[in-house]
Amino acid sequence: PELSRHQSAIMMNRSLFGRIDALYRNRESLGLGAEASRVLELKWKSFVRSGAKLNKTDQTQLAAISERLAALGTAFSQNVLADERDYALVLETNEDLAGLPDSLISSMSAAAEERGQKDRYVVTLSRSIVEPFLTCSERRDLRETAFRAWVARGEGSGERDNRPLVAEMVSLRAEKATLLGFSSFAHFKLDDTMAKTPENVRLLLDTVWEKARGRAEEEAAELSRLIADEGKNHDVAPWDWRHYSEKVRAARYDFDEEEIKPYLQLEKMIEAAFHTAERLFGITFRKHADVRAYHPDVRVFEVLDTSGKRIAIFLSDYFARPSKRSGAWMSELQEQHKLTADRTDEGQIPIVLNVMNFAKAPAGKPVLITMDDARTLFHEFGHALHGMLSDVTYPSISGTSVNRDFVELPSQLYEHWLTEPEVLQRFAVHHQTGEAIPQRLLDKMRAAEKFNKGFANVEFTSSALVDMAFHSLDPEQAANIDPMAFQADVLARLNMPESIVMRHATPHFGHVFAGDGYSAGYYSYMWSGVLDADAFRAFKETGDSFDTATADKLLRYIYSSGGSMDPEDAYIAFRGKTPSPDALLEKEGLA
Repeated sequence: PELSRHQSAIMMNRSLFGRIDALYRNRESLGLGAEASRVLELKWKSFVRSGAKLNKTDQTQLAAISERLAALGTAFSQNVLADERDYALVLETNEDLAGLPDSLISSMSAAAEERGQKDRYVVTLSRSIVEPFLTCSERRDLRETAFRAWVARGEGSGERDNRPLVAEMVSLRAEKATLLGFSSFAHFKLDDTMAKTPENVRLLLDTVWEKARGRAEEEAAELSRLIADEGKNHDVAPWDWRHYSEKVRAARYDFDEEEIKPYLQLEKMIEAAFHTAERLFGITFRKHADVRAYHPDVRVFEVLDTSGKRIAIFLSDYFARPSKRSGAWMSELQEQHKLTADRTDEGQIPIVLNVMNFAKAPAGKPVLITMDDARTLFHEFGHALHGMLSDVTYPSISGTSVNRDFVELPSQLYEHWLTEPEVLQRFAVHHQTGEAIPQRLLDKMRAAEKFNKGFANVEFTSSALVDMAFHSLDPEQAANIDPMAFQADVLARLNMPESIVMRHATPHFGHVFAGDGYSAGYYSYMWSGVLDADAFRAFKETGDSFDTATADKLLRYIYSSGGSMDPEDAYIAFRGKTPSPDALLEKEGLA
């Protein structure tokens, strides 16, 4: 709230905005370069979108709304963290561990010891533990217990209940949008994006939804047949899906994630992410063992260009701990810019942070991760590269300071290199023998890549559609809303499959309600998915996934340009054309 007040005081300062407005009105005569013109345009828009043109009464009201939203977002995040921190499903007997692989048992043992439960095993709500537990556990009762706790985060009693916070946020956001001249908060947020309007977003989401839902129905029927074949008569419940879909995948493709996991050592996957950046962009990473970071788990690296010059600092914080919120993300502690204070000043290099929540292994053993974990590592490192490779003059357009539906392109695109043969065959080596992952396993993994995509896309798309529905309400519609009833109504209209739940239910939908970042913007992962699928085709069309000329354009127009160009212009400069959803549908197996 204090930061919100401070920001409002700046953005609503009439004298300051008067000077910016004068520059903007006379911009054609100022002789500005392209980057400076872009900064002026974006800065002027940011003031207007923050209420600089409102009368004094409306400014006071808008500032109060922004301050209250800041407080609500912080409380929402802290409530989810508290639920995740305090939950532990303690397992003690061999029967409790039925079906669980040794690697997961080791992680659960380490989590138990961290919580003072020595010689026991704990299922936490960290995705790196609860998802493999739901996949592997033969104990349906325990799967249900863990699943219900996982999806109920944010629904705690009393002050920990996020539902009234959501109701207030939705109402205040609608009110804020109206003050600024927009019919809904979604129209306000999307006005400054590639998508432009809620209608354009829904067109993409609806296209994927219909195809994904149909595919999910086929997948559910297959799971039901397997349950019946096992002599059981229960329906496919949400806590059954991961378990039985893994069995179907193993049977259909003779493929088991646990076969691959011994080849996916965390340390080697970190090396793989670094190696890929070296091949594409010519940068190198030098670890500093003597630098003290904010936690003993955090590692610090210098990032060097081809001449050996330091261009960035990279911090990695990969392990879960009780005080840390779940998920994975990238942050900047310091952004890149070239503004100089004196003749010797060369500006500022970026200090970039990757955070994840992998479960630690017992002392002396390697941390083994899943292929999904490895993709997450590459994804967040793609965001990190977007910050570290930034090469602009002004901090306000540095690195990831781009439109919300463009910001996921560098991260989602980077995931593609994880499964390239050159990367996997070099870095996916068995933790005991050092043997490279066999070709037969790679072939089976690729054959199974598009398996269960109906489920995955229903999970995601339902969340994105609920987000858009909340933020398409006008103030009257948003007043006194019951968030869970509203969510249920949206899902009913979508004919949501009963055996699948939203990837992020409203009370713990942190992207949307733990701050303003992805509010009316969760769709952007899919929008960027259209871009990344098409962008990787540019490399494939050359016959070389590390083609130098294509990588040079990727660096210039995508990873280093920040917000200095309109994102559509930047993409066309790289690719030579605008993308269509076809590449995404093909990638997801929904074409």
